[in-house]
Amino acid sequence: MNWWLVIIIPVTSAFTGYITNRLAVKMLFRPRTPVRVFGITIQGIFPARQPQFAQRIGALVTSELVSFSEIEAKITSEESVKKIMPVAELHIDDFLRNKLKEAFPMIGMLIGEKTIGTLKTIFMNELETIFPVIMKEYVKNLQQDLDLEKMVAAKIAALSTDKLETAIYEGLKKELRQAGFFFGLLGFLIGLVQVGIVYILK
Repeated sequence: MNWWLVIIIPVTSAFTGYITNRLAVKMLFRPRTPVRVFGITIQGIFPARQPQFAQRIGALVTSELVSFSEIEAKITSEESVKKIMPVAELHIDDFLRNKLKEAFPMIGMLIGEKTIGTLKTIFMNELETIFPVIMKEYVKNLQQDLDLEKMVAAKIAALSTDKLETAIYEGLKKELRQAGFFFGLLGFLIGLVQVGIVYILK
C-alpha cells in the first residue's frame, strides 16, 4: 500500500468536510438572485424563501412569543401602577397649582395649599382605581387594531439579506468556526476509515 495515500486521503476528506460546511452556510444566503447552472436554478435558501419565512415567523411571534393578555397583566399590575403614580402626581400637582389657576383665575384665588393637597389626594386615589381599567381597554383596542403577525411578517420580508447575513456571521462567528473544524475532523476520520478499508481489502 502506498503510504502517501494514508496521508492524502484523510487530508483530502478533512478539507472536503471543512469546505462543504462553509459552502452550506454560504448557500443559506447566496446567491442573492436566481442563477441557472446546467439548467438548474440555484439561489440562497433565505432569499428564495424569505416571504414564507416571514409569514411563519410572524405567526410564531404572535402565537408563542407575544401575548396581549400577558402585556395587559403586566401593565395593570399593582407594581406597574405604583411605578407610574409619581409621574402622574407631578402632572396633577402642576395642573392644580398652575394650569387650573391659568384657566380659572377666580378658582386660584379661592384654593390654598390645604385644598390643593386634598384635591391631589382625591385625584390620585381615583387615578389609581381607573388606571388599570383604562389600560385594559387600551390593550383590548390595541389587539383589535394591531395586526402584529402581519406587521412582523412585513418587517422580516423587507429585511435586507446582507444585514441578516452579517448579523448571523458576527453573532455566531465562534460557533461557525467550531462547526467548520468539526466537519473537517469528521472528514479526516472518514478518510482514515477509507484507508483502513483499502488496507483490509488489499
